[in-house]
Amino acid sequence: MTSATTRPVRIGLQIQPQHADYAKIRQVAAEAEELGADILFNWDHFYPLFGEPEGKHFECWTMLGAWAEATSRVEIGALVTCNSYRNPELLADMARTVDNISDGRLILGIGSGWFEKDYDEYGYEFGTAGGRLDNLAESLPRIESRLAKLNPQPVRKIPVLIGGGGEKKTLKLVAKHADIWHGFGDPEVVSRKVKILDQHCADVGRDPSEIERSVGVGDGDPEVLGTQLRELGVSLFTANAGGPDFDLGPLRRWIEWRDKQNA
Repeated sequence: MTSATTRPVRIGLQIQPQHADYAKIRQVAAEAEELGADILFNWDHFYPLFGEPEGKHFECWTMLGAWAEATSRVEIGALVTCNSYRNPELLADMARTVDNISDGRLILGIGSGWFEKDYDEYGYEFGTAGGRLDNLAESLPRIESRLAKLNPQPVRKIPVLIGGGGEKKTLKLVAKHADIWHGFGDPEVVSRKVKILDQHCADVGRDPSEIERSVGVGDGDPEVLGTQLRELGVSLFTANAGGPDFDLGPLRRWIEWRDKQNA
């Protein structure tokens, strides 16, 4: 068990911005905040990932700006921003702006990108997975540099969340740049990734307990899955809800479990 287990349990919800009107998405965000979610995420795509591929869909960062005004307590962010879609300096400025609008509640979630349809339809070069990761490695220091120059500054040091489980490149970037690592998989997979991340931290001289571990839990059983992941040092557990119905039942169960864990 890592020292990261001393962190309190937090529960996130990824509201998948697909197959629904914005009024419904806004209503779900308000309800999730009222239920007690710690973080609300959307995602950075231009088309639905599930269901009707040409169905209703909304853009990520415009929505985060609206959430910054529509919510008052929860942290907000993308799970995750695609590095390929915006100049790094612009992204830093967008993040700083949303952080100020929200009074310091933004998490800058970022990854290298993977959904080829987004790239093809919007005119971005898809390239290779390795090339996209190399671009992310180049962008992260530029984002950090621009954030330090902006006036006014962010309300807080914006936490950087890096999503992905690539063992040679992605987890090394997490060790160098991230405040939060977000991954997927069953406890066996997560156990392997955590050990590799800890080694990357050792290689760059960083205390691994500085990085919060986050895992997408879907509709998994908190008593079973949550307990197993908690033993691996995971403290942020993110459920999801997709349109048009946005079932918040899993979120309620994870919040109930969180409250018992943190009591």
